[in-house]
Amino acid sequence: MIVISANNLTKEYDGSNLVLDKVSFAVNKGERIGIIGINGAGKTTLLRMLTGQLPHDGGDFFVSSDLRIGYLEQDGGFDSENTVIEEVNKVFEHFPVMEKEMERLLEEQALDAYEALRERYERMGGYMYQSEIRGILTSMAFDESTYNMKISTLSGGEKTRLALAILLLEKPDILFLDEPTNHLDIGTLKWLEQYLKGYRGTIMIVSHDRYFLNETVNRIFEIERGRLSIYEGNYEFYAAERRNRREVELRHYEKQQKEIERQEEMIRRFKQRGTEKLAKRAASREKRLEAMELMDRPDQGHGKLRLNFRQNFQSGKDVLQADDLSKSFGYGLNRVELFRNVSIDVKRGERICIVGDNGIGKTTLIRMLMGDLVSTTGHIRVGHNVQFGYYDQGQQLLNDSNTVIEELQDAYHLYSEGELRNILGRFLFRGEVVFQEIGDLSGGERARLSLLKLMMSGANTLVLDEPTNHLDIESKEVFEEALLEFPGTCLIVSHDRYFLNRIPTRIMELTENGLVNYLGKYDYYVEKKQQFIESGKKYVAGLSKAAAGGEDAFAPVEEAADAGLSAAEERRLKKEREAEERRLRRRKEALEQEIERLESEIDSIHEELQKPEVMTDHERLRTLSEKMTKDKESLDLCYEQWLELQE
Repeated sequence: MIVISANNLTKEYDGSNLVLDKVSFAVNKGERIGIIGINGAGKTTLLRMLTGQLPHDGGDFFVSSDLRIGYLEQDGGFDSENTVIEEVNKVFEHFPVMEKEMERLLEEQALDAYEALRERYERMGGYMYQSEIRGILTSMAFDESTYNMKISTLSGGEKTRLALAILLLEKPDILFLDEPTNHLDIGTLKWLEQYLKGYRGTIMIVSHDRYFLNETVNRIFEIERGRLSIYEGNYEFYAAERRNRREVELRHYEKQQKEIERQEEMIRRFKQRGTEKLAKRAASREKRLEAMELMDRPDQGHGKLRLNFRQNFQSGKDVLQADDLSKSFGYGLNRVELFRNVSIDVKRGERICIVGDNGIGKTTLIRMLMGDLVSTTGHIRVGHNVQFGYYDQGQQLLNDSNTVIEELQDAYHLYSEGELRNILGRFLFRGEVVFQEIGDLSGGERARLSLLKLMMSGANTLVLDEPTNHLDIESKEVFEEALLEFPGTCLIVSHDRYFLNRIPTRIMELTENGLVNYLGKYDYYVEKKQQFIESGKKYVAGLSKAAAGGEDAFAPVEEAADAGLSAAEERRLKKEREAEERRLRRRKEALEQEIERLESEIDSIHEELQKPEVMTDHERLRTLSEKMTKDKESLDLCYEQWLELQE
């Protein structure tokens, strides 16, 4: 049964920018559609039109009126003075009403009416909704300690996760999801994938997360230059089929170009002969040539990012060695330790990806390895001829008040403006965009500019912090190919699972107690980690059996294929989750106290520096200035860790 359809749907902005050009499609009940395209292609525009938030300029569309629609907007946090649990309970506000009515009927001994209402209450899920709320909130990283937090105090990422949780609890018939994986860690992503696989409704998802699309959708809609192409499969099918289509289109294009050249040559020869008969033939061929519908070159289109990393010189074989690193901050009871016992040995040519929980200190670690931050304990040795190139995930290294071209001129003085504009063109910065201030750029544009600066640096050791955030799928693929061809060394923090399945020569997981090494890509890492978890479960189960009946504690324990966790295991896992939540909450509180202390201390030093007697005391000035610099560095680190915990 068709639940969504469009016929020649058209949308343009400002009367000239044609975003969607006569788009037509049909979606059947229960289908899972992934919508992809470059940034600005019109993906969000399409969803907003289908949900009635934007008017369309041509054509028409149909969304079944008897079905409930749920829409998660990109970064769709909402404003409310309710608490988290108050907002969630609004989804089930009919159940407390029914409960009160059942109590009244029971008191009045209206047993038949009570039983009828009770059966309806049970059928609607009244006995399960509280546990369902707790389950989905926990899966979206909301523990019970957050239930009474005001929504206005939540971070943008927390608001988005809450909006998604509420949407899943509402169980609409049609789910429109715009970038639902933003602000989700790998564990939550895996949970959401499994949830959507079992979802009975219809789903349309805009996403740049290729692994997520591969796991959740069965059709791909690609929007390119205003047109919509349909691929009947998941992302991997789309990627292979798209390559095949492009090859066929390129062959047709080249064949047409040869035919055009042949016809033009014949026309030229006919005209050279000068006879009336041949002149008529030439004119006839010219008309046919003019009427020919010319094909665009398939690999041109909107323009493609052109990226290649080159090193100015080669580093030594030993790039980085670190032993027994730890990082902590704060004092006394407010002291917080991020990690300890971290050791790493990086060789030339390796591509190492670092994964780990949010807030564990991945960004802190790579900045320590580059020398930007000081470790609490341990030693770091940087190899011979190592030149670092750093990509920061927030693009904080860009100067927002510069224009795009000024940003490059400040860093690379030897290039002329013409040369820089040519280079910017390779990164899709063309025309007047090069004079736009960086503060006005989109996330994708800032990411491309940061990658351009990194490419021009000629560094032989690339240190990249979440480099695929804000890149569209096509740019991600170009970036990955450039990394695979790069002869130098890469140290990368990422949670992009598709990226992690292509790029690393090994994956390292950062934990509180050090780095765990996995000599493979993401799927290998998941498999080995699961084996470790399962072996731990079997070991514990073996110990239990040995204690109960004297059996060999290390004998294999067979598990039923569909067996769930026992009550004891569930309690243990719940306690572990609660302990982790308490640890993160304590860390966050300690960070906030340390931030307050440092800001107060910096203000005090600033006041001290203004005093006349201090301004003439050079030794005192030097001591206070050094103390302020150190405090500001500590404050930056605290804010960095606090922001990580917000996600």
